[in-house]
Amino acid sequence: MAAPAAGPRRALRTARGRRRAGGGARLRAVVQRVKWAGVSVEGRQVARIGPGFLVLLGVGRGDDAASARYLAEKVATLRVFEDGEGKMNLALGDVGGEVLAVSQFTLYADCRKGRRPGFSDAAPPGEALPLFEEFVAELRRRGVPVQTGAFGEHMLVELANDGPVTVLLDSERTF
Repeated sequence: MAAPAAGPRRALRTARGRRRAGGGARLRAVVQRVKWAGVSVEGRQVARIGPGFLVLLGVGRGDDAASARYLAEKVATLRVFEDGEGKMNLALGDVGGEVLAVSQFTLYADCRKGRRPGFSDAAPPGEALPLFEEFVAELRRRGVPVQTGAFGEHMLVELANDGPVTVLLDSERTF
């Protein structure tokens, strides 16, 4: 009896509308619902928000502005705040929430080999900064108050995770 023929590799449609086989780069975000969050650099506070989201954003090689806008829309409309019945039904705008966005290239850590992570899939700073800024700008266009960490700096990030609620998002879309 012959083995079944291998099917074609599944192609994915990305936020950019292109088809991509397998994995590849895409913006990644860790979204944490917080009571408050803040960022300090060298002992000086550079940002602080009240209730809302702390968003750790990783930009990969090959990402683009469409991916940044798509992910910002997902964050702005993510319904993880409780309504009057205790169900996660409300988005940032419904609760007057804020966002603290922090660039985090380590979201692209590759730990498959050895014990020391590699970061070759992370976009270099010259590519990552404009996409981080586009992500922030899109949130602001949607009426979300946003503060940011200090791009490329060593930061101390503090937060009170509410719930805890933590959601992983990326800009990959499949159809």
